[in-house]
Amino acid sequence: MSLADLSITEAAAGRRSGDHSFVDLFDAVLTRANHTEAQLHCYLVIDHRGARAAAETADGELSAGTDRGPLHGIPIAIKDNMNIDGLETTCASQILSGWVAPYDAHVITRLKEAGAVLVGKTNLDEFAMGSSTENSSYGATRNPWDTTRVPGGSSGGSAASVAVGSSFAALGSDTGGSIRQPGSLCGVVGLKPTYGTVSRRGLVAFSSSLDQIGPLARNVEDSRILLEAIWGHDPGDATSWNGDYPDISAPRVDLRGLRVGVIDQLSGDAFEEAVSDATRSVLDGLSDEGAEVGEVSLPGFDVALAAYYLVAPAEASANLARFDGVRYGLREDGATSEEMMRVTRATGFGPEVLRRILLGTFSLSAGYHDAFYGQAQRIRTHLTAEMNRAYEEYDVLVSPTSPTTAFELGARTADPLSMYFSDVATAPSNLSGHPAISVPVGLDEGGLPIGFQILAPAFGEERMFAVAAEVERLVGFDTRPVLAAELA
Repeated sequence: MSLADLSITEAAAGRRSGDHSFVDLFDAVLTRANHTEAQLHCYLVIDHRGARAAAETADGELSAGTDRGPLHGIPIAIKDNMNIDGLETTCASQILSGWVAPYDAHVITRLKEAGAVLVGKTNLDEFAMGSSTENSSYGATRNPWDTTRVPGGSSGGSAASVAVGSSFAALGSDTGGSIRQPGSLCGVVGLKPTYGTVSRRGLVAFSSSLDQIGPLARNVEDSRILLEAIWGHDPGDATSWNGDYPDISAPRVDLRGLRVGVIDQLSGDAFEEAVSDATRSVLDGLSDEGAEVGEVSLPGFDVALAAYYLVAPAEASANLARFDGVRYGLREDGATSEEMMRVTRATGFGPEVLRRILLGTFSLSAGYHDAFYGQAQRIRTHLTAEMNRAYEEYDVLVSPTSPTTAFELGARTADPLSMYFSDVATAPSNLSGHPAISVPVGLDEGGLPIGFQILAPAFGEERMFAVAAEVERLVGFDTRPVLAAELA
């Protein structure tokens, strides 16, 4: 097995036993990237010099007796909508091409304090708007299980890098499922924590009340380690939770008597047969272990996706107004300031971003605000209350992560509604602010991975991790993508 295929815990243990160095780990993921980037395009930039220097520093610190913990010296990839001081942050958009971040995002500061090696910035759908990573201005990312298919989105570059071994783990952002859905399609663990537990300072905003940074990793334990490193109160983020955080250091659960609610609305003909079969197989396994599995009807899920696609574009239209050609980023010439802004935005924003800005602006306009945006917010409140009531009866809720496995490149680009449906199982947790995790549980007949989603109440990460670890144990999913297997 290549060093690039180790888990974080395995890589950390091997370094401390003297089997390899942190520089060896960085060289392993760099070699894997050199062999796969031409096919996958996971990264927009790899920080060769900075990452190597960080790995060398980590080796020196550990040799001198300074151990920063489980992420010390571990190569981590970062989605390119988070600032790293001195590196370009583009959000995969032409309108930010060439903009170099003048400070670190809070999560980057936390990773550096933990001694992590930041490999580079990964590809994404422009401004995190998409479910396939085809909307990047710098070209699509491909799925390492089948390069004719998408990796999911918008954190597709991060998910694909973890799956193929060009990073040990990665950070993504999740606005409507943008960590969990690509995690499902790429066969890795994807986690969205409770809203406010991970600072958004230094994350370029898409939809401020929905965005949440979280980890993508090869297994549940690695995702727990990464979350533990990045979460916590940040005084610089007004939405950061300044209260008690759950103890996730050693999550444990007894499946006997565990109450598992299967969301009735997230099933049926819209979900591929292989996805439904894999979900049933997991539920049977939980039931055999003593869990009490029952169906729960949450009617709010029937309209949650529609509400999401009003709230998110409305907030995006406000957040992206700052990109006007005046303060930073791209600037095109115009006869007047108004013409300059119009041409700059028409040139700098891609079609999906423009579509969502127009939709959001319309839903906020006079005469339509209450009928669209206001109604969506009322649905959001109702959905959250509905989910909270369900958690009084069940310990966790579960569903497929995505209604399908990875679809072909270009299959949905001409049909936005079909693309938006990719978020049907994941968007409700963003609206409610609750945590959710996707765990790979099998492959379809074509060899494409399937994800199983576990949802928990706010600050229910300890329970969520414990159940996810049990699902991982029961399933025993350890298959590697085609490209990774060829290079192992």
